[in-house]
Amino acid sequence: MRSIANPFHAEKRRERGVFPGFSWQGLVGEERRNVGKETFFRFFVALAGCQRVEGGPERGKFPERWEDLECCGGGVMEVGMEENYDKDGMRRVQWAQRKERMQREKRKQMMIRRISKVVLPVAAVLIVVLIVVGVKSCSSRKDRGEKPAAGRDGAAAALGNVEGTGDGPGGEEDAGAGTGQTGNVAEGEDIGADGVTSAGTEGENQPGEAQSAGDADDGFVPTKLAGEYKVADQTVPAGDDIVSSYAIFVDIDEGNILMRKNETSRMNPASMTKVLTLLVAAEHIENLDDTFTMTGEITDYCFVNDCSVAGFEKGDVVSIRDLMYGTILPSGADAALGLAVYVAGSQEAFVDMMNAKLKDLGLADTAHFTNCMGIYDQNHYCTVYDMAVIMENAVNNDLCRQVMSSRTYTTSPTKRFPEGIELSNWFLRRIEDKDTGAKVVCGKTGYVVQSGNCAVSYGVDSKGKRYVCATADATSTWRCIEDHAYMYKRLSPNYGE
Repeated sequence: MRSIANPFHAEKRRERGVFPGFSWQGLVGEERRNVGKETFFRFFVALAGCQRVEGGPERGKFPERWEDLECCGGGVMEVGMEENYDKDGMRRVQWAQRKERMQREKRKQMMIRRISKVVLPVAAVLIVVLIVVGVKSCSSRKDRGEKPAAGRDGAAAALGNVEGTGDGPGGEEDAGAGTGQTGNVAEGEDIGADGVTSAGTEGENQPGEAQSAGDADDGFVPTKLAGEYKVADQTVPAGDDIVSSYAIFVDIDEGNILMRKNETSRMNPASMTKVLTLLVAAEHIENLDDTFTMTGEITDYCFVNDCSVAGFEKGDVVSIRDLMYGTILPSGADAALGLAVYVAGSQEAFVDMMNAKLKDLGLADTAHFTNCMGIYDQNHYCTVYDMAVIMENAVNNDLCRQVMSSRTYTTSPTKRFPEGIELSNWFLRRIEDKDTGAKVVCGKTGYVVQSGNCAVSYGVDSKGKRYVCATADATSTWRCIEDHAYMYKRLSPNYGE
């Protein structure tokens, strides 16, 4: 016996003479066919609940045609079969649509994979490049000693705002200028392994005493008018060994430029400005033991502009000598501003005196200053040639040469520091360990973001020949010192004779 799973497939089974619920044994020929038909229609009448169609065969006789059967729903059985065929067709269409969607998704995924094979490596390379550039940029900023501008407002109203100080006093920081026991160390300062910041290592100075880097009172007499420099046959351009963007090395006895690099290009002198501040003050001060009381306006101005300071506080009674050393050794803006107020009554009046001095030196066409400490200002500028001229005139002044040649100095007692503030010229203390080929006697550093690390120095070789070196826009404090050491060693031929 066999059963039919789907009754709608019975038509084909009937054509082949196969009907459910019937044994074919003992039947042959026409009998088998008649019995098969009867059995088939009995099955469908019972299964589908069909009845005769009006006008069809008489009751009790089985119809010979499919059309003679009517389902309980009122339609011909053929209609029900067609509906099922339609459903099968819809399912086939739905499956075809689903298959097409799956193929589209597969094609999309394959395309994404192909694109990823190209894009991902390129993106990875770009990310690595950006990381390397970012690390180099951070390292460069760190080498320069750059730090954020001061964000405090209000206190500058006491002395007026200086244009262009948005890069802050960092603008005024010296490459390696310490501030003694105040706890402040100028930006770019490297504290030694012994932890000393400004006190020095060759013994303690008594208040008012200075330790010199060389014979400040060498008694030389200038053989020519300061500032008359010319390019000579032995002048050489600064090569790749000089990192600074601006450089000049001058034999000031002969007036010959021995090495140069953008020496007449305008730049910001940063705290090298204080060399002219010292020179102008020295020419107008008669009594170094006179005193000056530090005011809140001065300390607030230095704080707001984030300037490097010597460490004097409001109410401190400071000698003029202390102000001069405090201006140069730690590059103290508080000391420089104190000198300006003491000499001229205000910073503005003192700056007028500084510009008048530039005119006297023949530098008015290429140099102009707007403040006495070197805070960045668009109208505060000069060239390294100008700085060399200013430095030569400063070392020709006995008092200036004595101050700038001092390695350490201890101020008079203050309220906060009963034993005085110990100050250091870190440029001299660092370069003395280098193989310079000459003795570097005086030096002053500077730093603002716009000019990088810069310095101006004065040196003498073994036969007394004198040189001035000025550089700007080095990448770090030590790189600036290396540039000076390289030029002294290469261009002072009498060293060691």
